[in-house]
Amino acid sequence: MLVNTRTALAGSALAAIAAMAMSACAPVGGDGVAQQPVANQAANPDDAAADDGDVADEDAVDEGASADDAAGDDAAGDAADDAGDAGGENADQKLTTQLIARDVKRMGRMVTDDKGWVLYRFEKDTPDPAKSNCKGDCEKVWPPAYTDGDPELTGIDEETVGTVTRDDGSKQLTLGGWPVYRYVGDKKPGQWTGQGVGGVWFVVDPDGKKNLSCLPKGTPKAVAPPSGGGGY
Repeated sequence: MLVNTRTALAGSALAAIAAMAMSACAPVGGDGVAQQPVANQAANPDDAAADDGDVADEDAVDEGASADDAAGDDAAGDAADDAGDAGGENADQKLTTQLIARDVKRMGRMVTDDKGWVLYRFEKDTPDPAKSNCKGDCEKVWPPAYTDGDPELTGIDEETVGTVTRDDGSKQLTLGGWPVYRYVGDKKPGQWTGQGVGGVWFVVDPDGKKNLSCLPKGTPKAVAPPSGGGGY
């Protein structure tokens, strides 16, 4: 009986530690995270460890803002007002020419475009057949990853990459059948403030699966559409 009690206590302690580790991920946002392409990290693990806490590819990924900024109301308001800086270039059918798998501290594996903007998937979409259900105000907040050809891939199996034709005839990239998007609430490349928004938006991994390694407390709300309005 004593052994069972100790085992139960040990299990409780591990659960508490796990809960603390998960809560440390909230608020999320990518504050000073290290991002390195998976292919490069596999080839140079010592370099990746030495660069922990620094951005590995400064041309593609800038340091994120602080976690407090990522979660605060000011961040949401600023992201809506500064949509041009926070991915406004994404809003006018910006073509995605590269898909890059990256390993990120706390978050694990994720996918970015050529500029380092993090990509997401939408749980109200479908992967088989691939279909995007993000339209209107939704696509203003979550710009689709448009394409007009085959993107350059780093650390991603080409068999997982595809396209879906949107209602307007444009082509959107898919991973594992899931259409992928950017988020105008991310004010800088490398941020991932869209994680868990509405309980239906998640950072996507190179296989198209949702990355649940780091989740926010509660259920964050999306920023307002850049043109104004009440969301979607």
